[in-house]
Amino acid sequence: MPTRLHVLLWITVALMGMLVIRLFYMQIIHGNYYQSAVRSSNTTTRTANVQRGLIYDANRHALVRNDAQRSITYTKNSGTSSQDVYRLANRLSKYLQVDTDNLSLVDQRAYYLADPAHYRAILKLVHPAESTTSAQQYQLAMKYLKQHAKQYQLSAAEKNRAKLYAMMNSSYTLSTTILKRDDVTDDEIAQIGEHIAQLPGIKVGTAWRRDYQSDAVKSLTGTVSTNGLPSDELKSLLAQGYARNDSVGISLLEKQYQGVLAGTKATTTITTNGQRVTKERVKYPGKAGDSLVLTIDYKFQQKVQQILEQHYGAAGIAYSHGAYAVVMNPNTGAVYALAGIDRNPKTGDQTLDTTGAITQSMTMGSVVKGATVLAGLMEKVITPENNTLYDSPIKVAGTPAKSSWFNKSGKSSIPLTAAQALGYSSNSYMMQIVMKIAGFDYHPGAQLSMNPDIFVKMRKYYNMFGLGVPTGIDLPNEARGLEGASGQANIGSALDLSYGNYDQYTVMQLAQYMSTIANDGKRMQPYLVQQIRQTTATGGLGAVVATTKPKVQANLPIPQSYFDVVHDGLYQVTHGTSSNTTARQLAGVSPSVSGKTGTAETFSEGHETTTLSFAGYAPSDKPQVVVALAIDGATNDNSGANIDMAKDIFNAYWDMVKARN
Repeated sequence: MPTRLHVLLWITVALMGMLVIRLFYMQIIHGNYYQSAVRSSNTTTRTANVQRGLIYDANRHALVRNDAQRSITYTKNSGTSSQDVYRLANRLSKYLQVDTDNLSLVDQRAYYLADPAHYRAILKLVHPAESTTSAQQYQLAMKYLKQHAKQYQLSAAEKNRAKLYAMMNSSYTLSTTILKRDDVTDDEIAQIGEHIAQLPGIKVGTAWRRDYQSDAVKSLTGTVSTNGLPSDELKSLLAQGYARNDSVGISLLEKQYQGVLAGTKATTTITTNGQRVTKERVKYPGKAGDSLVLTIDYKFQQKVQQILEQHYGAAGIAYSHGAYAVVMNPNTGAVYALAGIDRNPKTGDQTLDTTGAITQSMTMGSVVKGATVLAGLMEKVITPENNTLYDSPIKVAGTPAKSSWFNKSGKSSIPLTAAQALGYSSNSYMMQIVMKIAGFDYHPGAQLSMNPDIFVKMRKYYNMFGLGVPTGIDLPNEARGLEGASGQANIGSALDLSYGNYDQYTVMQLAQYMSTIANDGKRMQPYLVQQIRQTTATGGLGAVVATTKPKVQANLPIPQSYFDVVHDGLYQVTHGTSSNTTARQLAGVSPSVSGKTGTAETFSEGHETTTLSFAGYAPSDKPQVVVALAIDGATNDNSGANIDMAKDIFNAYWDMVKARN
């Protein structure tokens, strides 16, 4: 055999021998070690937040942006114990100051007991039975601290450490928690950087802070949490996959569209061996939140707010709680403006309250009479051809007479058509409709023996148009209104219900109701978000993800001839020639306005007051816009403040919204 083959053969034999020795060493000598190492390795998923979507008005002007902020973050390593976190919080507090205003008492006690010496000392004081578990002992210690709170108050420095401990200890393994995102100082960054080796898991990074165009914008868009998940929704949000320290929308659009704006977190799989990370792999790079484009023209929104504030005082507002307005497209449900004033009658302080139009219920008055007339037509107690009734005070046994504002004495019995009854705002006409629907044969002095089912029947008709039911607008916490008592003992209030002086509605419901009349029976769901669009890498508007399609909540089976009667009456409200016409100040507005005023008798702060309201549409022949508004608790019901507000809002719409579009 050649010498070269001998050499190769011996080399091969030597290598095989070394391999056998190595396998023997690994499997026999140290087999348990390597099996343990394999078992101890662990793969987990780390998540990272992405940039939140932006919010734009109808003209693509950014109302809410994101502002990159220097931040201090903490990522809990695998195998980190509560004691490790306690020691780290104490070290970090030397270099980082955080806000402790919302530090809970529970978190303060937990920090105090995280010190083993403190915990042992408290256990000696509570004398737990030998049979108590560790968890029970801890609860006894916490209870003791609560009962002796004054003796165990933390100093300012200790509260800073406690806040850091609470934030870090509540974070999940390998998840990143933002410890501080606002007002991180150069000195804090320098100090942390200098001591970073002694601060495992601490990093200097970038966080996104919501940047609102103004404080006023927040009353429309809402805000996000700055200290983790809100406590009142903690369980629900955790079940949806959020981490305790995530920032989420807590009000209005930020909350309603949380799932859209939040985006999808980046995920990285982390393989560890003991406390050592052996492998990282980006599983998903994350996707920035999508952005919202609103139906609101923000400059017009500001103008409507200004108009409310300009005329509000004229109504006599000593006992008023506020005023609200909605501008809406009756054919699509798109909301062009939401405006509102919240007022404290005790102090006189006024604040912006945009969403009071959907959350504040009021007795609206005669503005609802269009629905009462349509109820009478649908019940066939009046017809388009035969609808004349005589206005005179309604006198039933045991009750003061109820009359129309223009015929209080009842010296004459005034014949009125349905259209004239709307134009003059006749209470008597509406009460007669309700009594006819109830099958009650009225004559002066009669005992009002109507069946209480009349409440159910009338409310069914009001609900058809959107009064007393949620409108479905894309905002949280919408009120449905308030219904008065409806038993036999309250039967006289069914008469008040007919002219809007009993149940309570929101201004948004008024807008939906008037829109349903304006478009001949299509109850449109109002909405504020017209588009959802991707967010580009540079933070701009990207491709369209979804476009809101107008939604018809109900298509009312009402003959056109019935609507024609009401349209005629609403036109007479603003263009009638009689001295009893209630809103002739709107006759000169172009395009033509049709609508209905309301004056409800109310009480506020123990005083007799009125609600001044209005709902109307324009142009009268082909409606494109609806304006609804109400002033709560007014004392000057002859001020015309509601009509002045409506006039200016219609004019502003044509000048600012329609002209631009």
